[in-house]
Amino acid sequence: MSTANRGVNIGPPRFKIAVHGIVWLANSGCLLSSAAIANQVDSHATFMRRVMQSLADAGLVESKGGREGGYMLRKSADDITLGEVFSAVSAGCVEPEESSGCGEAGDLLDMELEKILFEAERRTIEYLSSFTIRQVMNRVEFFSKPCRPCEE
Repeated sequence: MSTANRGVNIGPPRFKIAVHGIVWLANSGCLLSSAAIANQVDSHATFMRRVMQSLADAGLVESKGGREGGYMLRKSADDITLGEVFSAVSAGCVEPEESSGCGEAGDLLDMELEKILFEAERRTIEYLSSFTIRQVMNRVEFFSKPCRPCEE
């Protein structure tokens, strides 16, 4: 069995696309449309707009509307952590409520699983926060030379 196409699928599905989008924005250094970003990260422009909106809502990117609009980083790649990106595109980590101890066994099991998953997500975000976008970019030789999609 080949592992070449197997990837790690922990976290929200939008996480990898969001990181790729931010890396392309950081590497270009200019305003890019959702279509240009989607083309670079092999995604659909509509999906990319949803991802970028989550990042804009979190204050990581800035969006400019209109015909010549697009997205640009609001913070430098040195100041954006993977934890921030993960938090921006995840559904939201809500601490589970405490149980009164009464209830069906299935309900109690669900509440315990929610507590465990909450802690796992908290620790994941904590770990991811130790990496900046710039550190990730520096690990990938492909991004050692700036791309210039702004000139297209």
